[in-house]
Amino acid sequence: MASPIAYWEVPDIEAKLAEVTAAGATVKEPVRDVGGGRLVATFTDPDGNVLGVLQDR
Repeated sequence: MASPIAYWEVPDIEAKLAEVTAAGATVKEPVRDVGGGRLVATFTDPDGNVLGVLQDR
């Protein structure tokens, strides 16, 4: 069973992913459109936690 993932809404998902990867995170699932104009992506932080970001257009 997978653990739940917390998502934070951001104004610019690409910029936020660039910021977190520069800080040592690794993109787990790249940006994808899940419908209704919502973009989501997940990343793994340096401690191994999987977190998500979302952007509504």
